[in-house]
Parts: sequence; C-alpha cells; structure tokens
Amino acid sequence: MDNRVDVREVGPRDGLQMVSQILPAERKLAWCRGYADAGGRHVEVTSFVPPRIVPQFADAEEVARGALEIPGLTPAALVPNLKGAQRAMATGLPKVHYVLSASEAHNLKNVRRSTAESVEDFRRIVAARRADGHAGVRLGAGIATAFGCAIAGEVQAAQVLGLVDALLDAGADELTIADTVGYAHPSQVRGLMKQVMARCGDVPVACHFHDTRGLGLSNVLAALEAGVRAFDASIGGLGGCPFAPNATGNINTEDTVFLLESEGLDTGIDLPALLALRAAVASWLPGEAFVGAVANAGLPLTYKAPARPA
Repeated sequence: MDNRVDVREVGPRDGLQMVSQILPAERKLAWCRGYADAGGRHVEVTSFVPPRIVPQFADAEEVARGALEIPGLTPAALVPNLKGAQRAMATGLPKVHYVLSASEAHNLKNVRRSTAESVEDFRRIVAARRADGHAGVRLGAGIATAFGCAIAGEVQAAQVLGLVDALLDAGADELTIADTVGYAHPSQVRGLMKQVMARCGDVPVACHFHDTRGLGLSNVLAALEAGVRAFDASIGGLGGCPFAPNATGNINTEDTVFLLESEGLDTGIDLPALLALRAAVASWLPGEAFVGAVANAGLPLTYKAPARPA
C-alpha cells in the first residue's frame, strides 16, 4: 500500500462558510501559513462566490494572492460556476475545485440549476482555461451528496458513477467524492469508491467526509481500503453545508492525521504543530464549536511519528 496520504485542509473555506464572524484576511493567511509550517501541502483557501451570498469570502482575491506567497503550499479555491472559476484562475492559483451535486434537489438548492447544467458549466470552465491562457491550472471536480442527500434521501451509485464519467470526459484533472451531509457508512464507501477508482485510472481521487453521525473516520479507513490517498479535513471539525438540513461537522484534521499516522501512513504533518495551530484558530473564533478527541485527550505516550528525511 502506498505510504503517502495527503490531508487537504479545507477549514479556511468549508469551515468558515458556516461561521458568522468575519475572519480577517491576515488571520486566514496565518491559518494557511501555520498549516504549511506544520508540513501540510494543500489548503482550500477560499471560495469565489458572490459576497452577498457568503460575505466571509468577500476577500477571496486578497486571500488567494496572499496564499501564493506561502512557501511549500499548494493553495486551491472552490468555485460553483464559470464566473467564479475565471476569477480564481485570474489570481494565479494553481488549483481550482469545481463542485456539483449528485442529488438533483441539492444541486438546485446549492447552485440553482440542474446537475446536467452544472456538467455543461464545467465544460465551459475547461474551455475558458485554455482560451484565457491558464493552461497550467489544475481543475478538480467535486461530486457532493454522493452518499445521500438531506433533501432527496437516497442517491444511487449509478448517478454518481455517471457523473464521474461525464466529468472525466469533460477534462477533470482530479475528482473529489463528497459525503456532504454525513450519510455515508463504511461498506457503502468501500463499494462506491472501488468503482470510482476503477473508472479514474491515473486521475487522482480524494474523499470529503463529514462526521455528522460519528462515522467520518470509519469512512476514511473504508476509502483507504478502496485505494483513496487524499482526504479533505477541517481543523476542529469546523464546517458544513448551508443548503442542507443538519449538515454539520467535517472530519477534523487533527484526528484524521492521528488515525492515518497510527496506521503507518505518512501525511508529512507534525501533529504537535497542528494542535498548536488548532489552538490559535480556536482563539480567533470564540464561541464556535471545535471538536476533536486528540485535542481534548492529548497524544498517547505510545504515539510515534513516522521517520521523515531531515
């Protein structure tokens, strides 16, 4: 089994979209810098959405450009449409993540169009990347509500796999399969992700889990068994979906790193440094609920970080 696993910090985007307090750009960048200093490589730093919809991201350009100056970091941004993608690519970000939903009902609620229309919009983004001179930008596509929907209920695996095929055909450089509302369970994850991985070949695949019902880390293990080697997580478990009932709680970054490294995998992340960053972020957001077993109990005396080159 490949020993390297990427933990992609999404707190500055997914975590903050549910927070009413506006965190200043310098604090968002300190969050990104702290993650890079702890050994993390990938951060979803912002979202290019209209500020009237999510005021938290009115500073998207400032944060994106600031993140580009952080050594060792590969910053990315989330976008829901062509206009957002063009704004993101214009900043010079190396990665842009597009999102659509497997659930038609959720897609209509989230981005106000059908899933088929969202696929066509992604095709337009791929074309715009070439036309606008941004050929070096990697375009990721995320499939939300892939394991169930808090509006429509069950989501068929065939619908998810059809979207995987359509997005690959459109030119996606990587895919993210997301349990947006915390409905997934391990056997479901294992079964679906084996099929996704078989379709994707050399195209990288990540998973995005929520711990809404306590199965987030179990689902990480199931996805690992299926061959997934990249996971989204948010410091302190901040985050959720504002367009789905009771969609709370990303898997938290600290416990995810602890789990992976306890399993003998290498995230490249220094856990004590990560826990110190968590404490700093919590101090910036008083009143917000931060979760995490490792932060509460501390690292066990038996924990040994993997040996890494100096």
